[in-house]
Amino acid sequence: MAKLLYITAHPNDHSQSFSMAAGQAFIDSYKEQNPNDEIVHIDLYKEEIPHIDNDVFSGWGKLQSGKGFDELSTDEKSKVSRLGELSDQFVGGDKYVFVTPMWNFSFPPVLKAYIDSVAVAGKTFKYTDKGSVGLLTDKKALHIQARGGIYSEGPAAELEMGHRYLNAILVHFFGIPTLEGLFIEGQAAMPDKAQEIKDKGIARAKDLAKTF
Repeated sequence: MAKLLYITAHPNDHSQSFSMAAGQAFIDSYKEQNPNDEIVHIDLYKEEIPHIDNDVFSGWGKLQSGKGFDELSTDEKSKVSRLGELSDQFVGGDKYVFVTPMWNFSFPPVLKAYIDSVAVAGKTFKYTDKGSVGLLTDKKALHIQARGGIYSEGPAAELEMGHRYLNAILVHFFGIPTLEGLFIEGQAAMPDKAQEIKDKGIARAKDLAKTF
């Protein structure tokens, strides 16, 4: 039995969002194919995701200097503990599905905060004398993203920074072998074809789920 983390970074649900609609179709199809797998939905707009701030750096510093956890301040304890929970949960997953909209050529900032919370030395990567090495070499990942324009190819492709960032972090830093991408794009540029674009995205999501 595998554990799939379904990580959504969207303020809207599947009835309002093309990416969330495709994500829901993927999950429904995945459940049919893998009825014994565990699926954990991490809604980043509802989860507590501490930012890496002064309390976190201070708490980490105290622990690294040999102080006990009970010597941390209340805020340090709360934030450091929560970050530990998030990173442990992430490492405990076997497969990851990220669902995001494209905002300003990237994705919502809550996802960056989440990535920061799970990029932990000794858990998702390690330092060596030859540089950092990823530790998640037995995982799988998929990114589902809706985009109003066309960014997978053509003149706007170089502006796309969300999927490229996830690929850099997940594949090149954490060591996940590949990051698949499912992009539902062009609906804002071609509103007369929006429903067709959405339907094709949902169909692709269902197909991807059969082999993920």
